[in-house]
Amino acid sequence: MAKVELKQPVVQEISDKIKDAQALVLVDHRGLTVAQDTELRKKLREEGVSYKVYKNTMMNFAFKGTDYEQLADLLNGPSAMAVSTTDPAAPARVLYEFAKKAKALEIKGGVIEGKFYDAQAMTEIATIPSREVLLSRLLGSMQSPITNFARVIKQIAEKDGEAAPAEEAAAPAEAPAEAPAAEAAAEAPAAE
Repeated sequence: MAKVELKQPVVQEISDKIKDAQALVLVDHRGLTVAQDTELRKKLREEGVSYKVYKNTMMNFAFKGTDYEQLADLLNGPSAMAVSTTDPAAPARVLYEFAKKAKALEIKGGVIEGKFYDAQAMTEIATIPSREVLLSRLLGSMQSPITNFARVIKQIAEKDGEAAPAEEAAAPAEAPAEAPAAEAAAEAPAAE
């Protein structure tokens, strides 16, 4: 079997992974222990990120003619790629957080939604909260004025509710004073 026939399935596997990817981040994983690598893979998997180490030449062949061709200059030394098809910031976020603990992990750069970002830009992207967090913040900010309005209306209703019993208590006290006058007026025509 020729070398090309052996390499073609690997190149095809990489091509399949990046075909629908929203983000691809390259990292240098040298110096990670087996335990650290296992923990990193677990965290990436939890976020729906695919992570695998490939030969640079294989990645280079797979990247040709795609948006990821911009990463060719970063394909030196050991490289692993983290790919996400759902959350564009997920690979950068997980890798950045993990690199804080494991100093051996180095983010080289990546492509997010077709645009190349270097290591510094990937660090900035990593600080963007997840989609779910952003949506919950948006919902909270939309809900806050409504909640405040409801709270004010409730306070007004409670205040009016306290005033209403006092008015009701005053009204019966006045009624007996008016009642004898009304009864006297009603009796007066009968006397004539």
